Amino acid sequence: MSDASLNSVSVEREASFGDFFALLKPRVMTLVVFTALVGLLAAPTPVHPMIAFASILFIAIGGGASGALNMWWDADIDAVMKRTQKRPIPAGKITESEALSFGVALSGLSVIMLGLAANWVAGALLGFTIFFYVVIYTMWLKRWTPQNIVIGGAAGAFPPMIGWAVATGGISIESVLMFCLTFMWTPPHFWALALFMRKDYDNAGVPMLTVTHGRRTTRVHILVYTLLLAALAIGAGFTSIGGPVYLLTAVVLNALFIKGAWDIFRRDEVMSEADDFKAERGFFKLSLLYLFLHFGAILIEAVLQRFGLGGW
Repeated sequence: MSDASLNSVSVEREASFGDFFALLKPRVMTLVVFTALVGLLAAPTPVHPMIAFASILFIAIGGGASGALNMWWDADIDAVMKRTQKRPIPAGKITESEALSFGVALSGLSVIMLGLAANWVAGALLGFTIFFYVVIYTMWLKRWTPQNIVIGGAAGAFPPMIGWAVATGGISIESVLMFCLTFMWTPPHFWALALFMRKDYDNAGVPMLTVTHGRRTTRVHILVYTLLLAALAIGAGFTSIGGPVYLLTAVVLNALFIKGAWDIFRRDEVMSEADDFKAERGFFKLSLLYLFLHFGAILIEAVLQRFGLGGW
């Protein structure tokens, strides 16, 4: 956790709405909202539009609360990492105590309101997701083990399960498959980032795989996880959440993803540094599209199935 000097950081000016909004990690929240919405709409039980809207809103708030609490705890390492130095706390726009209060308040609000608006299974899943991300990943795993992003990736994989629970009041094999898709995607996505941002993690003392085992080992891990992910993603095309549209999307995307992982695997540090980690950066950018397009295809299949046109 941050030391006393960070706790007493001076705020340059009164915090604005934009500063507090930045605490919510809006780019991450976009993925949370989208995958939760797909989980909700892919479920076999229709949901009233107002309940669906309220539920997605509270899931988004819960995801944002996790981001705020993550920034509160990680203020010390954010201050030394080039990628995160402009976040509200290290930039001196918001104090740590303000971020903590904001995150705790939003966490409680989101869980209670989701339980009341939808059902308490969904509310409990959201509460567990916030706890997992903040306590299990941020406070424990992130600074302790190079497997931090492997285990911690579960936190980002829960939203489609929460959306499914909003509609059905429970958990099923379909929602678990959507969880697994995100869970297996997370390590290669973040390890690609770590390959060209290793100095940041070195400076911050975060034991990412690139820091503890080196880039060569990380490249091997990316390839292995990508192959496992491809098998899972394509296999899901033959389940009830899949169909021709999803399967075609999965085959094309995973072929590109495997090629990207193979290109990374074949490279060494001389090759990578010579072109400023071009292949690694390209793989990372593709990984951003990868999950959105897979879940977009699941959503298309769900819509088609409602009209009797999708699925097998």
